[in-house]
Amino acid sequence: MTPDAHLLIVDDDERIRTLLQKFLIRNGFLVSAARDAAHARRILAGLDFDLIVLDVMMPGEDGISLTKEVRRNSDTPILLLTAKGETEDRILGLEAGADDYLAKPFEPKELLLRLNAILRRVPVQEEVAPLPKVMHLGQVHYDVDRGEMWQGEARVRLTATESQLMRIFSSAPGVPFSRSKLVEQLGRDGGQAQERAVDVQITRLRRKIETDPKQPRYLQTVRGAGYMLVLEQRYAL
Repeated sequence: MTPDAHLLIVDDDERIRTLLQKFLIRNGFLVSAARDAAHARRILAGLDFDLIVLDVMMPGEDGISLTKEVRRNSDTPILLLTAKGETEDRILGLEAGADDYLAKPFEPKELLLRLNAILRRVPVQEEVAPLPKVMHLGQVHYDVDRGEMWQGEARVRLTATESQLMRIFSSAPGVPFSRSKLVEQLGRDGGQAQERAVDVQITRLRRKIETDPKQPRYLQTVRGAGYMLVLEQRYAL
């Protein structure tokens, strides 16, 4: 089970809602509850959940309609509960964006297994390390915020296009940019002539960065993909 996963239970039957809440809390979940779709909307406006358990058959707005609404703005997993077990109802729920479907009555243990299976499928959001403010490229360092390149105490003069290229590459070090993508981000019209012009600019930029521009270490060519900025591992944050 995902530690401290926060669930939202939406069911108009107070008895079922209370039983589910107590059962899931006993099994290690954090649980909030809503009595209908309108109540759920108010809760969802202020809180994020790891998973929503949603009854289909509710007075007023039903669970399938609410599922569609949630899917317009969120990827939060949804498990639908309903008294109907027909194939057509399952298909409607899944087409609306639900991740799974469980027909009432059900065994609490089966619900628990379904919930844990859904949570295991949710990709873990890895923390992305912040990009360095100063990128070291051998004897040259590039100040990302200021858009300035320095070699020791001497500032390296960059043309407007070279400066734009450095901003593009430094936004995603280690990621190759195709020639066509570079042309697009430079705000140029497409075409082979512009792509060849990018090649020329890259060659000039390498002369300002690389010790040996013919064997680039930092502004590398990635075969079939384009150009990529490679940082030293010792850069300062």
